[in-house]
Amino acid sequence: MSTQQRIHLISGLGADEKVFSNLDLQGYTTSYVPWLTPHKKERITAYAARMAEQINDPAPVILGVSFGGMMGIEISKLLPVQKLFIVSSIKTVRELPRWMRVVGAMQLNKFLPTKSYKYTEKVDNNRLGVSTAEEKEMVRAYRRNANPVYVEWAINEVLNWKNDWHPETIVHIHGDNDRIFPVKKIGDAHVLKGGTPMMIYNRATEIASIVRT
Repeated sequence: MSTQQRIHLISGLGADEKVFSNLDLQGYTTSYVPWLTPHKKERITAYAARMAEQINDPAPVILGVSFGGMMGIEISKLLPVQKLFIVSSIKTVRELPRWMRVVGAMQLNKFLPTKSYKYTEKVDNNRLGVSTAEEKEMVRAYRRNANPVYVEWAINEVLNWKNDWHPETIVHIHGDNDRIFPVKKIGDAHVLKGGTPMMIYNRATEIASIVRT
């Protein structure tokens, strides 16, 4: 990629641009693509079209984390993406954990609370790989400020994602200690030893090195 190439960043479910604050992509410009409030009964394909409207480059480079990576794939169906980096994410339905597919198929998520309460915070943080006080405060702020309409919609779209395609230009970066999308189901990826879903923040130097390669 040429000097000053723009990279469009899409955060994970419920997160914002702060997760990219340690990602030093010197020599590149970055542009954060904010999440939108979903319309009632909007499917991911229609939502992706609205997200794509925020990207002005004719052949963009996108970096998406977790659900942001899945959204990056959906946007790649609409735009001629030059390169797509996905971090702590999945490429197709085959990489989606079986329990998530079951929950989605049975619509059990409709009966589960989407907010993380104090008594589940420790478990949630463990799954995310949150360890430091700074990380705990950051994800606590996300939980406190997340748009519940968006969160409920996004969880449903993750659980019911049926995608079986990804662009040839995809670069997948994954951690072998990811407890949301276990690495055993992930194929063809740069695997970071000990990496968790928080690695975009706490392993940002290694991820930036892969992106710049």
